[in-house]
Amino acid sequence: MTPIGGVARFKRFDVVGIFSVGFAEYDTGVAVVHMDDAEKLFQTDGPSGIRLKLDDMLRAWPITRVLAERLPQAYRITTWEQGHANFFSAVKMEKLVMFIILSLIVAVAAFNLVSTLIMLVTDKQADIAILRTLGISPNSVMGIFMVQGVIVGTFGILLGVFGGVLLALNIPAIVKWIEHTFHVEFLSPDIYYISEVPSDLHWSDVGWVAAIAWVFCLIATLYPAWRAARTQPAAALRYE
Repeated sequence: MTPIGGVARFKRFDVVGIFSVGFAEYDTGVAVVHMDDAEKLFQTDGPSGIRLKLDDMLRAWPITRVLAERLPQAYRITTWEQGHANFFSAVKMEKLVMFIILSLIVAVAAFNLVSTLIMLVTDKQADIAILRTLGISPNSVMGIFMVQGVIVGTFGILLGVFGGVLLALNIPAIVKWIEHTFHVEFLSPDIYYISEVPSDLHWSDVGWVAAIAWVFCLIATLYPAWRAARTQPAAALRYE
């Protein structure tokens, strides 16, 4: 403040380096200066805040509660989760939407398995009828087609898990190659929070996806197998 009103305070700095962390909010809005220069610029006798770096980032919230109990009310404590609440809410919503999309894709694949088994049952009507005349029970016929469907589905799941894991482990390099080759940019720093496509493979997520896909395959075999078990030998062999 001056006798003529508020005047902006300026200080000249020499840029000695530029850093990039791949996070647009930091890359465009964070500058690092020496503590002595910062004190002169803001006319303070020391820092206005302290930032703690933890060995385990997930312990930020419990430590925040402990500090809030021990420090006076004049101190304001925030965590990295609170500072980027919108970003993490968007990621949470995206994970939920992606789970729904992947479930629908698996469901479509299960419907393809249903149609394949129904065509197989229709093609093997005469063979099923002969087995029935030889004394095989409807439950055994149903079990045969369920086992066949589960084997086909399991083979497809294993192939998909192998391809998905291989892609997830190499997706950053693949995206960079596509951007460099075709001169495109998938994530612009001016629009998105991040400028690169990250990949963090969690085997628990892989297990859940594979388990859900296997359950869908098992459910998909029920109707074709039930239809095969209802085959009447006389009706199936009438024109044979």
